[in-house]
Amino acid sequence: MSKPGDFDAVRKDIAAQLHRPGYDDGSAGPVFVRLAWHSSGTYDAESDTGGSNGAGMRYEAEGGDPANAGLQHGRAFLEPIKEKHPWITYSDLWTLAGVVAIKELGGPDIPWKGGRTDLVDDSKVPPRGRLPDGAQGADHLRFIFYRMGFNDQEIVALAGGHNLGRCHGDRSGFEGPWVTNPTRFSNSFFKLLLQLDWQPRKLANGMSQFVYVDPDAAEDEEPLMMLPTDMALKTDEAFAPWVKKYAEDKDLFFDHFSKAFAKLIELGIQRDEKGVVINTDNKLGGYVSAPKKSNVATGPPKPKGPLRPRL
Repeated sequence: MSKPGDFDAVRKDIAAQLHRPGYDDGSAGPVFVRLAWHSSGTYDAESDTGGSNGAGMRYEAEGGDPANAGLQHGRAFLEPIKEKHPWITYSDLWTLAGVVAIKELGGPDIPWKGGRTDLVDDSKVPPRGRLPDGAQGADHLRFIFYRMGFNDQEIVALAGGHNLGRCHGDRSGFEGPWVTNPTRFSNSFFKLLLQLDWQPRKLANGMSQFVYVDPDAAEDEEPLMMLPTDMALKTDEAFAPWVKKYAEDKDLFFDHFSKAFAKLIELGIQRDEKGVVINTDNKLGGYVSAPKKSNVATGPPKPKGPLRPRL
């Protein structure tokens, strides 16, 4: 067990959990990034609710949101770390896991500070429906991200997170990876979005996405895909210039992504002049660490009927 506040020790143990033969593309990194993003992306600037503080996904009200389907695996992968470092809060652990994963998979350093507290009940869990719907377009992206306080440039930068991971038919309803190496952080997402001939395809479940089928690919090779929200990035007149800039300049993208992701995981966090978090739960004060949960992945059951698509 580490001493309370020894986040370097936690970082090392997160990095050791990334290698996952048999899970997706062999890495837990992408699901850690998605966990950090979804635990933070519920923030509403007007009401100052949601965000990473509290780790509300521990409760069915948030964890059972169809938008969070599959994240139970990421949470379970982190349970051995929680057991080894019981002092750390889930809200710190989940956000730190995303930051570590991005760096370990070749991405930029992202500023991160601890101090988040875990809620003691679900009374402050934000309502469902605050996360992006991948089947929509530019107006929807602005509605979701403006609510959190992001601008158009930051929206495009954050979309670069699609350099990692893939979609799953039994989670979002979409299927396939965005890039050829979904466990290596790069600016390939933007390059491929502009360079390839993306064609619409309706899936067996009724969902529509865009695919590129390489004519030289092997018969059983999985085609790359893009979401309708991804395609909106290159057709919207304000988003498109940033797509082009990030496709051409990896360093610029890394810099802007780092700043936007650091902002994302700090949404709703209030700190004093010394950087100490002053948010508390509704019963206790200070750094409240919730009890360890199960190492077994438990989450919302597979949806029945039409899926509500999410990123």
